[in-house]
Amino acid sequence: MIRQGSDDEFAIRRRQMVERQLVPRGITDQRVLEAMTRMPRHLFVEEALSAQAYSDNALPIGSKQTISQPYIVALMTELLKVGPEDRVLEIGTGSGYQTALLASLAKEVYSVERLRALWQRARAALRDLGLDNVHLRVGDGTEGWPEEAPFTRIIVTAGAPGVPAPLLAQLETGGRMVIPVGDEKLQEVQVVVKGPTGIRTERYDQCVFVKLIGQEGWEEPPEEVS
Repeated sequence: MIRQGSDDEFAIRRRQMVERQLVPRGITDQRVLEAMTRMPRHLFVEEALSAQAYSDNALPIGSKQTISQPYIVALMTELLKVGPEDRVLEIGTGSGYQTALLASLAKEVYSVERLRALWQRARAALRDLGLDNVHLRVGDGTEGWPEEAPFTRIIVTAGAPGVPAPLLAQLETGGRMVIPVGDEKLQEVQVVVKGPTGIRTERYDQCVFVKLIGQEGWEEPPEEVS
C-alpha cells in the first residue's frame, strides 16, 4: 500500500512526535520512547490519514472506534511498567498499534477485541510487522482471557464504569492494571496494583475513550453490530 510519505519522512515524524509531544509532557521511560520512535504508527491508520498519524490526537479507525492520541498511549504504556518477561493482557485491540508497542516490550501479549472487522485488520498489520509474540481473539474483553491467566500486566484501552472483576481476578499478585475509569463522557487513567493484602489505586490524567462494552462494562447500543 502506498502511503503519503516516504519511510524516511515517517521516521522523522516519529522522532518529532517523541521529542515535541511526549518528552515535554513528562514521558521519561526510555524503553517506551524508543519503542514509539521505532513503531510505524501510520501503518495502523487508513491510508488517507497517514499524514496525520503522528499528530497528537486520536484518529478514527472505523466501526466508530479510534486510535488513541500518542501521548495517552505513551502515558498508559509507561504507567504499565512492562518488562521483557511480562505476560500482558490487552482489552481492546483496536488498530493494533498499542498491541504492537506492548509486543516490542513484553514477552507475550494476549489481546481481545470485540469487533471482528477491527480484529481482522489488526491481525494483518501485526503479521506484516512480524510480531510473533501476539495472540489475538474476538470476544467480550471485560471477561478477559481466563484460559491464559494469570497475567502480570493488564491494560484496558476503553473507558470503563469500574474495574471489571474478572480482569482483577486474572491479574497476578504483584501485577499492575492500567484502565480508564469514569462515566460515558470523561474518565481518568487509573493504575490498579494488586498486592498480597489488597488493592492500591493510583489516579492520573483525565481522558476520553470509547466505551468499554461488555458483560462487566457498558451495555452495547442496539444499533452496533460486532
